[in-house]
Amino acid sequence: MISAKIVSELREQTGGGLLDCKRALEESGGNFEKAVEILRKKGVASAAKKAGRTATEGIIEAYIHTGGRVGVLLQLNCETDFVAKNDQFKALARDIAMHIAATAPTYVQAEDIPADVVAKEEAFAAEQVSGKPAHAIAAIVKGKMEKFYASVCLLNQPFVKNPDTTVGELVSGFIARIGENIRVGGFERFQIGG
Repeated sequence: MISAKIVSELREQTGGGLLDCKRALEESGGNFEKAVEILRKKGVASAAKKAGRTATEGIIEAYIHTGGRVGVLLQLNCETDFVAKNDQFKALARDIAMHIAATAPTYVQAEDIPADVVAKEEAFAAEQVSGKPAHAIAAIVKGKMEKFYASVCLLNQPFVKNPDTTVGELVSGFIARIGENIRVGGFERFQIGG
């Protein structure tokens, strides 16, 4: 039998619903770590379903890094003003703005990169591996492009506070927890002398 205490602990750690936490613990045979993994997988699937929903509410987060030499304005959208006023949503916006200050991405996601920039980067990557077997070139270029996206696209970057997860996964996890769509509407990064 699954105790209410362990369900409560799982709920506190993951932000999952009461019934979802209980079912995950039952499915995992009471194994806490497996239950967390089950909830994460369900959360990612749930976030993908919500991605198409309109997110017209939200906040503009201003972040000034210590020393005042780097600043970020971030637009983070959600579906309702109720969520926009939530402290957890505001903390998410602050974390993402701080991440932008630290890593200086150029685009929100890969789809935002102009086609000519992508083509130029692909050509450069292919040029670097010329002379390799043809079947290997495609795989190497694909890997180099993934590294390129992780360097210039906010949602592809490893999150500075937890490099084991990307900013996109951080947002998806939050979507799963609160039950509504969230998207980065845009950002601007300013730097003195940069």
